Order: sequence, then C-alpha cells, then structure tokens
Amino acid sequence: MINLWNGGAYYENGTLITAEEGNAKGFSAAENKKNTMAYGILQSHNTSGNPEKLKIKFDKITSHDITFVGIIQTARASGLEKFPLPYVLTNCHNSLCAVGGTINEDDHMFGLTCAQKYGGVYVPPHQAVIHQFAREMLATSGGMILGSDSHTRYGALGTMAIGEGGGELAKQLLGRTYDVDLPGVVAVYLTGSPVPGVGPQDVALAIIGAVFEKGYVKNKVMEFIGPGIANLSADFRIGVDVMTTETTCLSSIWETDDIINGFYATHGRAGDYKPLKPQNCAWYDGVIEVDLSKIRPMIAMPFHPSNVYTIEDVNKNLADVLAETEKRARVSFGDKVNYSLQDKVIDGKLYCDQGVIAGCAGGGFENICAAADILRGQSIGSGKFTLNVYPASMPVYMELVKNGACTDLMATGAIMKTAFCGPCFGAGDTPANNAFSIRHSTRNFPNREGSKIQNGQISSVALMDARSIAATAANKGFLTPATEYHGDYTKRSYHFDKTIYENRVYDSKGVAHPEVEIQFGPNIKDWPAMSALTDDLLLKVVSEIHDPVTTTDELIPSGETSSFRSNPLGLAEFTLSRKDPDYVPRAKAVRDGDEAVKAEVAAAAGTLESAAAGFGKRAAAAGLGSTIYAVKPGDGSAREQAASCQKVLGGWANIAREYATKRYRSNLINWGMIPFLFDDAANGGKLPFANGDYVFVPDVRKAIADKAESITAYAVAMKDGTATGSVTAFQLSTGAMTDDERQIIADGCLINYYKN
Repeated sequence: MINLWNGGAYYENGTLITAEEGNAKGFSAAENKKNTMAYGILQSHNTSGNPEKLKIKFDKITSHDITFVGIIQTARASGLEKFPLPYVLTNCHNSLCAVGGTINEDDHMFGLTCAQKYGGVYVPPHQAVIHQFAREMLATSGGMILGSDSHTRYGALGTMAIGEGGGELAKQLLGRTYDVDLPGVVAVYLTGSPVPGVGPQDVALAIIGAVFEKGYVKNKVMEFIGPGIANLSADFRIGVDVMTTETTCLSSIWETDDIINGFYATHGRAGDYKPLKPQNCAWYDGVIEVDLSKIRPMIAMPFHPSNVYTIEDVNKNLADVLAETEKRARVSFGDKVNYSLQDKVIDGKLYCDQGVIAGCAGGGFENICAAADILRGQSIGSGKFTLNVYPASMPVYMELVKNGACTDLMATGAIMKTAFCGPCFGAGDTPANNAFSIRHSTRNFPNREGSKIQNGQISSVALMDARSIAATAANKGFLTPATEYHGDYTKRSYHFDKTIYENRVYDSKGVAHPEVEIQFGPNIKDWPAMSALTDDLLLKVVSEIHDPVTTTDELIPSGETSSFRSNPLGLAEFTLSRKDPDYVPRAKAVRDGDEAVKAEVAAAAGTLESAAAGFGKRAAAAGLGSTIYAVKPGDGSAREQAASCQKVLGGWANIAREYATKRYRSNLINWGMIPFLFDDAANGGKLPFANGDYVFVPDVRKAIADKAESITAYAVAMKDGTATGSVTAFQLSTGAMTDDERQIIADGCLINYYKN
C-alpha cells in the first residue's frame, strides 16, 4: 500500500531513481532541489534574497471566528491601520452562538466591523467552512496562503498553504514576513487508481499511519507527483490534501492538470489556473510511494489519526484492536476514567453509535454524493445510531439540494446541517457518555468529541471516509467498509453557484473605511501587559507530562472553551484543565507571588547560595515565572492560545525533548516563551527536575542574544514546598531561532516587539 524510501531520490522523466543512480549521472541534490514545485513557489514569495533563509510574504491570509479577534487585537496593539493584503474572516467555528450568552455573535460583529474598517472580507456564519471558501474563492495555482487554522491546505489546487498561530498572521498584517529555513521536500508518488468504495480519507489515513510516528515529513513539504494523480478528481485530491496536516508536514503541493483547470473554470476563475509540475530531475529528500489500487477502507481508532487499521482488519481482529486502543488510551487518561470499547461488540461486530460527515475534510460535494448513493433507499434505523451531514459550503449544499442527494439522505433518517466545523473540534454533535462516533473529519484527539474527563465523561471518535460511514449507516451502525457496497455511483456533476456569496459575503475589495467604529462585546478583552525577559530567570515547574505526544487540545481544550478565545484571562482558566487540573492554580500562585511561593523562592535561593556561591542572591532577584515539561508538546491545532494562555498565567518557557510542530514552537516564541530543549534520552531518560521544583537559568537573556548552543541551568529540588538541599546542574538549548525571534523573546512577546 505505502512504501517509504530510506533515502532521497531524483525524478527523471517521470521515473524515480535513487540518489546513487542520479549522482552517477552527474546530478546534484544541492542544485536539483531547485527543480521541485515547492522550491519555485517558495522563492517567488521570498523577500530575503537568501534562498536558504526564507522571508515569505503571502498573497492572502484567512482566519475563522476563534482566531481573528486575537489576531486583530494583536495587530491593533502594534499599530495596524489597514489590511495590507486580502484578509478573509470566516465564521465557521462558533457559528451556533450557543455558549456564553452574546459573546459568539459579539465576535462575529467585531469581525464584520473590522473587515469594513480595515478593508477585508467577512463570511457570515453557516455560509462556508474556512477551507472550502478558500478553495472556492481564494486559491490560485502558484500562490501562497497563510491561515490561522492548522488545516490550511490547498496544495491540490496548486496553492502552497500553511497553517500557523495568530502571531504569524499579525506579522503579515504589519508588513513583516514569515521566516523559515528552506524546508526539505518529500515526494508522494501516486500510482494506480482507487477501487470503488475507497475515498480520499482512506488514502490520507493510510499515508498518516505510515509516516507520523517516524516523523518522515515533519516540517517538510509534501509534493504529490506521479501517474496516479490523473486518476483522481479534484474533490478526491482535496480530501487527501487537507489531511496532510496530520503528518506534521509544513505544507503541500500537487501537480496540476486539466482536472484542476476544470475546477477553476467551474468556479468562474479560469484565469487563476496554471499547470504545475516539477522540472526534470528534481531532487526529493524522501519518497512516499502510494499504490492507490491497494488502498482499502481505513479507520483511525481513538485517539489519534495515526492509529490506523483497515476496516477489514478491525472486523477480523476485533478483540486485539480494541485491547490495543484501550491500552493507548490509558497513556493519556491514566485512571481518571474507565475507558473501554468492549460493550460496543455485539454478536462479534463493532457497533457505532453515531456517524458524522462534516467540515473541510468530509463535507465536499463528491463525498456527500457518494454517501447518498450508498444510502439511497436504505434506512439508518430507529435505534441509537444517528447520522449528521454538514456540506462544507452553502454553494455545495445548494447543488446537493438541486440534484436530489439531500432528499436521498434525508429519507434514510440522516440530518442535513449547515456548514460548521463544530464536530471536528468538540463543539457539535457531542455523543452520549461511552458512545463511539465515526466521523469523516480531520482529528480524533481526546476531547474533540466533547468529553470532559475531569467530570467522568468520555466518548470517542474514529476517523473514516464518508463512503464507509454511509455503508455502516446502511448496516444500522455496525462497522462496514464501503467496498461491500456493490451498487452504482451516480458521479453527479458539480455546478458552482456563487449567488449566495454575492448576496451575503461582505467584500471590501481592499478598500478600508477608517470611519467605521469597531463593535466590541463585553467578552472581548485586550491582551494584558507583559514584561520583557530579565537577565536571569527562576522558573517553577508547575506541570510534568510524560505522554509520548501532547496535543494542543490537551494544552488548551477546544469545544465550549472556544467562546473565550477573545478573552485572554478568561480562556487561561481552562489551560491544561482536562490534562492537569492543578496547573492553573499552581501557575497563578507563581504569577501572583503568593506567600507560599515567596517562601519557596527564598528557600530555593538559599539552597543555590550554598551550592553555587552568588547564585542565591541572583535567583532571589531574578524574573520569576512558571514552566511545564512535556515530552513532545504541540501536535495538532495552530491555536496560539496553547502558548498565550501559559504566558498570561505567568509562564516563561516550555521544556521539551522536542516540539511536535513548527507552529506550536512559533507560538511559544511569539508569546515570549522560551522553547527550551532537554535531551533526557542522553541523560539516561531522567529529568533533573520534577513537578514543584525550581529551575534557575542565569544569564538567560545574554545566552539567547548570543545564540548560545547550550545554556547551563540549575534544578533545585523541593518537597512539600521545602528545599531538599539538592541542586543539579544541567544543559538546555533553544534550537535555531532567527534574530527577530530572539528579540521577540527578549522583548517579552510579539506585541512588545512591535511597540519597541
């Protein structure tokens, strides 16, 4: 199905050859890397003059309603007067306006008036999910788009798109650049053609399962090439492409052809298309070979998109798969909740309580039409099983109404809903306690189905393709691969009608109206003042997480907390709430310098004075903050609040073995948080500190300014708030940072950096 090359490759005349073969022909990786599509697009947007150190200016940027308030507030605090490039504000996350009184619609009105004042585009709730609108109206072949959502991926349309935290969008709004080293490029070489019943989510999950744990494409660009592309529709390619985020790659790009030309023409934008393909003998840093004909219906079991199996294997080895799933769950949940799927086994078959087809991954036209074909004339039954379908945009919805697919689905008992991202992040279709939901959406992390572990509530999500969800629905909820459906697929044609956008979307055409007053709501708060980095830093460890990976959903939960994204201090109260409920009070005690902390600091300083003369006085006078340790934090969402919430609670650093994504590390830096690295593997797997201990980092400001490769820190052991007398010196590092990033940390955050 999937084959990963151990080394790089050249792409000569449509054929992959090994590095050795290419080098023997006189090829050079250093030169031939310039022949990839990614290289050409990146350099055409690079303003640095240095092809290895990129300073990217994007063509367009886009945000949704749980990110744009914070971004615009950051930019306003830094001197924003007008949007200098097209900025689209969609409203697809807090669309229901169901939590927190008026605050969701207050955010929407903030967005509308900011689009009017600064010259942007505003897409009202229920019209389109952020990425579908971008596909329909923004993407251009050879262009680049930056979005404040991790699934900002439009590579199938020839657009290199990157999802980042809000700080990076604020930089673009202020005329600055997106700074990154030239990324490696990995070829995804497609051959063959999918068999009937296999959809884009099946292909995507197979790739994610093959590469995620190996870090094969981490922070690289995935470049899709090969003869198999021609066998995929535009919708199919889009469905695979959007899931590349779950591999932890930086971005993606595909060869374009007449099929993509047709997509642009259908959407009235034929002029935005151009053919893209790598130049001959392009060099790739790795190769993922995908034989599409061998892909079978897949399922990603809880609680990660990389926990993949074929549905056939799950059904054949049900007991083993469920045992393995429960074992993985215990790594995250421990004994907080009794998690088991054994009660879902009925007569030897796995029963699913709910099906959802939604969002930027599942809500496409072809996915829903295929589901309608499978379910036509069937019934989902009157039992527990439910099926909810969310078209990704109103134009898609209108076409499904016109061609009868909606009628076919509704007749089965399925519910048709409007464009909404809620089922993807825990704010829609929350199932019952202990329920098992199958979804064609992007993620199945803990809590994204609405669980509240601290309240003893747990349900779980598995990711599947819309086709197999429909086949399961036709089987009244018993897990069924779509390859068991042997009927016809109608392959309905799509006709795009943008009338609804012309009637409802506010488009300033780039014209700002500074006389417009921004409409604020009582929940929209300014960022609190943040201080600059001190010469020395004393950090209290307030949370210690040893999970193999920590997601942004665990750092700051999604779901109903999204309503507080416009209120930095209000949202911070939820930080790590479902992972470490004691984190917030511990962090606030350090931030506020309560009496117990003052006593601990004095004790730690005294211990340091005894162990390292002079350090005690410096520690007592040092900047005081908190830190967390996590093995590999930051997988998943681009949400900057995973970092900013720690900052407003007094955090000054993370300490980690590695960071799961570039975007989380960038979020830390943009909020003045030092992304410390500690190689515990090189230290026998042992940490020199534990939760509750203090870490003193002398001369930290100088070390960051001087680009020190290693920073000596001192761990002061504490027990029940009392210093034990033990001090351990150890080494930290920060990894590569640009000069601007170092100055942002020194200034305390991006806002201070711009003020200075």
